[in-house]
Amino acid sequence: MADKLVTIAQYTDYIEAELAKQLLADCGIEAVVTGENASSIYSGVPTLGGYCTLQTLESQVEAAREILQAENKPVDAPPDDEQEQ
Repeated sequence: MADKLVTIAQYTDYIEAELAKQLLADCGIEAVVTGENASSIYSGVPTLGGYCTLQTLESQVEAAREILQAENKPVDAPPDDEQEQ
């Protein structure tokens, strides 16, 4: 069975989300950034959905969070019931 994507962080700035994604890639963890259009349109207004999400495979969540925390990158994901697939 394939892993599902899990949101591990949210960013209001698309560039910050991409930098976090690249940091994970440098450590061998695949990740994707979603919501880049919403973050551009609603920049700085997260209540309107103006944020990007950083997602990785469920099997890599713990390692990804540890890497982001070690580099002082924010790791705040929405509650489980709001996570995307």
